[in-house]
Amino acid sequence: MIEAYKRLWPDRQGVQRIKTQDELEKSILVELNDELTHPRVRKSMNEKLELAIVRVEESALAEDEKIELIQLYKKLAAQ
Repeated sequence: MIEAYKRLWPDRQGVQRIKTQDELEKSILVELNDELTHPRVRKSMNEKLELAIVRVEESALAEDEKIELIQLYKKLAAQ
């Protein structure tokens, strides 16, 4: 899962340093909460989840990687 996420975001700062599942989940939560965007222009978690799902679906990842990554995004968004 970590390697799939790294291939999904090859140029995103800090992604290449992710080594554990916990770090992966924290990175996804930062993304879903739009924490790297100025507060006035942040998108809702649902919008960010939809964008992430589209990115995963349109990626060159293997189908099983896509399914697992989307499930992880949805699990974290539901928490």
